[in-house]
Amino acid sequence: MATTSPRIHTLCFLTPGNFPDDDPYQGLEDTLRLFALGEQLGFDGAWIRQRHLEHGVGSAAVFLAAAGQRTARIELGTAVIPIGYESPFRLAEDLSTADVLSRGRLQVGFSAGVPPHAELMGHLVFDGDWRGYDLSHRRITRLIDNLRGDYLGDADTVIQSPGNTQRPRLQPHDPGLVDRIWYGAASGGSALWAGENGLNLLTGNIVFGESSDDFVTAQSELIAGYRAALDPARPGRIALGRVIVPLDGADRATRERYRAYAASRHARTLKPQGERRVLFAPDLVGTADEILERLHADATFTQTSELRLELPYEFHREDYEQILHDMVRLIAPELGWQPGHVAQVPASR
Repeated sequence: MATTSPRIHTLCFLTPGNFPDDDPYQGLEDTLRLFALGEQLGFDGAWIRQRHLEHGVGSAAVFLAAAGQRTARIELGTAVIPIGYESPFRLAEDLSTADVLSRGRLQVGFSAGVPPHAELMGHLVFDGDWRGYDLSHRRITRLIDNLRGDYLGDADTVIQSPGNTQRPRLQPHDPGLVDRIWYGAASGGSALWAGENGLNLLTGNIVFGESSDDFVTAQSELIAGYRAALDPARPGRIALGRVIVPLDGADRATRERYRAYAASRHARTLKPQGERRVLFAPDLVGTADEILERLHADATFTQTSELRLELPYEFHREDYEQILHDMVRLIAPELGWQPGHVAQVPASR
């Protein structure tokens, strides 16, 4: 296992996109402003979670299309879209449109398998019994095939539209997006599949303890398996996620609230959880010096140069802004990171 110090060259953040039940506009607007702030601070990427039936973004493609109009440089990501609820063709159309509008800045993460809340909404998505549908990795493969833009029909097939005759394929044609597809893997098998299929890898604070009770060991094995499966001609990106909450810029009451948050989640990190032996990484809550010490002790951070700061659920906009400021001011530079070009951010709409 590598023992060198971590060096971060790409710094992103992932936000849950919270909003209150009685005012979703304000919460979504706050999240769009957070993306713009991240760009101003020099972050390399801003990512949104896709969440169904919750107070969060249910359509990442729609949100990222809006975020693309508020920003000019920063990568725009989603982690992750549960592919089981999506049409591989229709979602490819939406993602292609959002990517073209952002001038090629989308980074799209997926997960496969039975999606969350399937018992409640599966029949609504599929207009009936959803259990017979293919919810496997193959659904992602079909979406990627659609993004490649192969023509439909035979060589003589054309479609007519006002003022135009053309061979039919997914529009807008956006061939570069297929190289910016990610898979959120918690198991060795999923990481292996991602590597074999040339996808980039998202691995965060949850993995399955398939051969170890130790989180770092399990995650390191997952990353090693992914790298072994990659085609050497196309090295994939690996983004490592951690919940990081620095205290330095917070007032006393906020610090106490942050510590209480971490304490409420600590028990789950002590042993594998459930039949699938889920392992959780501890939240990194403390001063910048304390967080840096723990990052330097985490061997997985020597295996990639991309860090994804995972913002906690149900914090306030002011909390998120303080965390981002402390991250770029006190922590990331000590890991070798330098801020990206500060873009001219369009005024809020």
